[in-house]
Amino acid sequence: MADLFSDAVSARLPEVAPLALRMRPQTLDDFVGQQHVLGEGSALRLAILGDRVTSAIFYGPPGSGKTTLARIVANATGAAFEELSAVSATVAQVREVLGRARDRLGMGGERTILFLDEIHRFNKAQQDALLPAVEEGLVTLIGATTENPYFEVNSALLSRAQVYELEPLSHDDLVTIAERGAQELGATVPADLLDLIAQRAGGDARSALNVLELAWQTAQAAEEEISTAHVEDAARKRPLVYDKEGDAHYDFISAFIKSMRGSDPDASVYYLAAMLESGEDARYLARRMIVLASEDIGNADPRALLVAVAAAHAVEHVGLPEASLNLAQAAIYLARAPKSNASYLALKRATADVREHGNVRPPKALRDGSYYGRRLGHGKGYIYPHDDPAGFEVDYLPDELKGRTYYEPSGSGEEPGAD
Repeated sequence: MADLFSDAVSARLPEVAPLALRMRPQTLDDFVGQQHVLGEGSALRLAILGDRVTSAIFYGPPGSGKTTLARIVANATGAAFEELSAVSATVAQVREVLGRARDRLGMGGERTILFLDEIHRFNKAQQDALLPAVEEGLVTLIGATTENPYFEVNSALLSRAQVYELEPLSHDDLVTIAERGAQELGATVPADLLDLIAQRAGGDARSALNVLELAWQTAQAAEEEISTAHVEDAARKRPLVYDKEGDAHYDFISAFIKSMRGSDPDASVYYLAAMLESGEDARYLARRMIVLASEDIGNADPRALLVAVAAAHAVEHVGLPEASLNLAQAAIYLARAPKSNASYLALKRATADVREHGNVRPPKALRDGSYYGRRLGHGKGYIYPHDDPAGFEVDYLPDELKGRTYYEPSGSGEEPGAD
């Protein structure tokens, strides 16, 4: 009875399953995108076609094809294919899979591929339970994750797996996927709407198909031709792929800093907006801008530090969403300011000497000249520059370091060039 029920569910599932699930590619020929890892002659493509897949981790944003690639491996391999989700799997379930893998290998020499979805959700104990089997070759591990595996996955597991980074799908790839989805629905969708769906999908194939399906269903229910309004209504808000504790946090803040450093105000304000819309901590952004004001602008525009600090104060006193205006003003100012890293380099050179030579004591003429210091000869010979201009010509470094040059003016903006 249970088998009959299961068969009935399997037969009816394609009728009710979402379009994205029905459209999931079954072969490499049907797979769209990721040519940098799946192009003709690539190692991964040849390994899948030749049933020689070794342990691998597919890392990329939602809808980039991680699970689909694992399913394609399952369809192409002659090995047994086991699947677990790290969200719900227990150590006991992992051990059961490994037990079955050992039995297969011992009785018939059959290999086992274990697909572990959301591998970053596995805690240390679960990963440790899996490690010996991967080390011995008892199972071939295929993991899928949206988080940088170098942050989240046991280094011993990583060393035994090839990491493949999947990118958000390109606009053209998403148009192709939307065209195929329209054919599956039997829908006539104009090219401009396919283009709009690709724009609204945010690099996510699943999102593109979901928007298409909902827009088509809405149009059908209203007995209308599918239109821009249907697509916009189905899309609502472009998906924001951002995790404040994960890889996107570092990627976006890096792009933000580099855009300001590279004097691109448009990119700077874009990355700022993307992070604020995704819920990034505004105080963190302000702190990074204060650092940049000294590290990358410095005395080429001394006001940059004042602007950055003022923006940080605004965040504390005004708060979001209004303080986003203050941050945007500051980001644009920092991006347009003349650049100099002379202060940063000066500190770096001086720090290197401190680490190499230790805290070399100042010359006696510069030491504390109070009563007790004078009894030790401190302050003797010091030239007060306001009384004698010769004091401006003195090398004030410790004797062991005299002649060193740490600060080399850049000549940019208000920072004069070296003499």
